[in-house]
Amino acid sequence: MPPTDASTDAGTTPVAAPDGSSADSPEPAHRPESSDCQDTLDLRLPDELIALIAEQDTSRPARTSPDGAHHEASGDTRLEAQAPASAPVARASLAKTPVTTAHAEHDLLDDVGEWGPVTTGVGVFQLVPARIDRDLVLISRWMNDPAVAAFWELAGPDEVTEHHLRPQVEGDGRSVPCLGVLDGKPMSYWEIYRADLDPLARHYPARPHDTGVHLLIGGVAHRGRGLGTKLLTAVSDLVLDHRPQCARVVAEPDLRNTPSVSAFLSAGFRFSAEVDLPDKRAALMVRDRALRAVLQPSHSQ
Repeated sequence: MPPTDASTDAGTTPVAAPDGSSADSPEPAHRPESSDCQDTLDLRLPDELIALIAEQDTSRPARTSPDGAHHEASGDTRLEAQAPASAPVARASLAKTPVTTAHAEHDLLDDVGEWGPVTTGVGVFQLVPARIDRDLVLISRWMNDPAVAAFWELAGPDEVTEHHLRPQVEGDGRSVPCLGVLDGKPMSYWEIYRADLDPLARHYPARPHDTGVHLLIGGVAHRGRGLGTKLLTAVSDLVLDHRPQCARVVAEPDLRNTPSVSAFLSAGFRFSAEVDLPDKRAALMVRDRALRAVLQPSHSQ
C-alpha cells in the first residue's frame, strides 16, 4: 500500500506504504459519538471476497510497494511530481479507458474508468485508469522526482515503476491505478483501492467496502496552492457517489506530515486514530458518508 500522505501542498513528508505484515491496531484516539461514524469492527466478510476465495485456489497477490511493503495506501496523497507539457499521453484516448483486470467481472471498485469527469474549482478533473504501454514513462518520470521519491520509494529505471503498476493493472481489481487529468492534461497519479481487502485492514477496524486513496501530484507548479485539498474532495466525492456500498473513504498519511493531514481535514476527512504501520506511524483519516454534508467543503468552490 503506497504512501498515504496528502501533502498536496508541500512535497515534504513521505507517505509510507503499509506492507502486508501483521500488526496490532492501536485503539483509536477518538471516536465520534454518532453511531454511524464509530470505527467499530465489522466481522462480516464482503461478498466479493467470498466470491474470489471460491474462485481462486491460490491466494490473491496483495498490493505491494516496490520495497515489498504495503505502503500507506489509504489516503496517500502523495502530491508531488508534475507531468511535463510534452507528456506522452494522447488526451483523446484518455476520455474513456476501460479497466482491464483479471477479474473484471467482479469489479470490486464499481468501474472507476466509467466515473467520468467532474467540475471542480480548479477545472474539469477525471480519473483515467492507467495503462502501462501508454503511461509508464510519464509515471516513472514523476516517481523519479526527488520530492516524490522520498515518499513513494520508486525512483530508478522504468522497470521499478512497472513492477509497482503491473500487479494492480493485471490483478483482481482491488486496486486501480489512475492518471488524474485536469483540463485535459495528466497532472497527478492516484490509486483507488479496496481498503477492506488490503493489508491496511490488519491495522484498523475495517468495514466492508472501505475505499482507500493514494495520490501523487506532479510538478512543483501544482504544489502549495491548495490543489491537493480540492482534488481530494473531488475524488472522495466520486467514490461516495459511484460506490453506494462504501460508507467511508480512508487514508493514512504520515503523522509527521502536517500539510498532508491538514489537506485531508480540509477535504472533509476526520482524524480517527494514530496507527502503527510497518513503515511509519500514521494518522488514520476517514471521510464518512454520514458526515458528508457536515464536514465536506464543496469541491466546486
